[in-house]
Amino acid sequence: MDFKKDFIVEKIEGSQVKITGEIPYEEVVKHRAKTIKALGKNIKVDGFREGHVPEAIVVQKIGDLALLTEMAESALAATYPEILKAHKLDAIGQPKIEITKIALDNPLGFTATVAVLPEIKLGDYKKIAKTLNKEKEEILVTDEDVEKQVKDILRQKAAYERLQKKAQSGENESHTHADGTVHEGPAHDDEGKPLEDINDLEIPELTDETVQTLGTPGQFETVADFKMKLREHLEIEKKREAEAKHRAGLTDKIIEESQFELPQILVDSELGQMFSQMEEDIKRAGLSVDDYLNHMKKTREDLKVEWTPAAEKRARLQLILNEIAKAEEILPEPAKVEEEAKHLLEHYKNADAARVKIYVASVMQNEAVMKFLESC
Repeated sequence: MDFKKDFIVEKIEGSQVKITGEIPYEEVVKHRAKTIKALGKNIKVDGFREGHVPEAIVVQKIGDLALLTEMAESALAATYPEILKAHKLDAIGQPKIEITKIALDNPLGFTATVAVLPEIKLGDYKKIAKTLNKEKEEILVTDEDVEKQVKDILRQKAAYERLQKKAQSGENESHTHADGTVHEGPAHDDEGKPLEDINDLEIPELTDETVQTLGTPGQFETVADFKMKLREHLEIEKKREAEAKHRAGLTDKIIEESQFELPQILVDSELGQMFSQMEEDIKRAGLSVDDYLNHMKKTREDLKVEWTPAAEKRARLQLILNEIAKAEEILPEPAKVEEEAKHLLEHYKNADAARVKIYVASVMQNEAVMKFLESC
């Protein structure tokens, strides 16, 4: 059997291929003994030990057609990977197989439809990165930024102390919400801040004694120490925001300049991950998914429609990062992958080790590609 010549591969829409061909009957028959042995393990016949029923009785029990069908499936399972290898197909997911002809002493006819990794025509990612890197925002924290943050922190402190004082004195206020419910106590928003304008609150003077009451005990000693650490924090936050904005701009432009057909199976995979993350977050908050959806007045189908554009973008980005990694021969260090995978498995003991390793390698490779682009 010539896996290259005997099977026709046709490209169809959605980055899929349709494989058509026949497996010679003599190849199918090679799977007869193995199939009978497998089926015989589940057949019980008086006078014979389980798993030791004679072949003739097994065939009589299951029938010729059922046996042939099982042999066909076994032959397909052995042939399909060889066809992919011969035609150099990067299949994604499980194929949809349809048997078109099956009969004793006849070739087994079938078609197999499967998604494949698309042929990607990348934009000039190095040129794009070089251009956008020149425009990268400079990180600068001014004295005004620090003073504004100081005032915000002191106002929040004053608002919190006001609430505490009212709670301790037993002073209550009644407030009727828009939905008609009555709330006893100081009016506040969802974050616990008083609904009055906190800008009108008298804020405490910034002294060494004041800063020592902020943060965790011993975190700040003096005003100078407080402002220095606050500036460092603002620099980290601004740097993180600028990096995220820059990376988003880089990847958006590369996606825009690249051309390929997106397999639906990858979009579905991204949607599956998004739903899993949502369910995990909801359960962690002590809620049920159904209650959450009812509260949001949405169905899973509503969310699927809303999330599909983001899922498509994530799928496109991953394919592009993989393609750049291949072109630039970027690979994560095996030792670091092993180390990080081991660390994750210590926290998620029931996770599949092989899948964790694949996940870690993918994350590390993506980060390495982004650093490469930022260095252009």
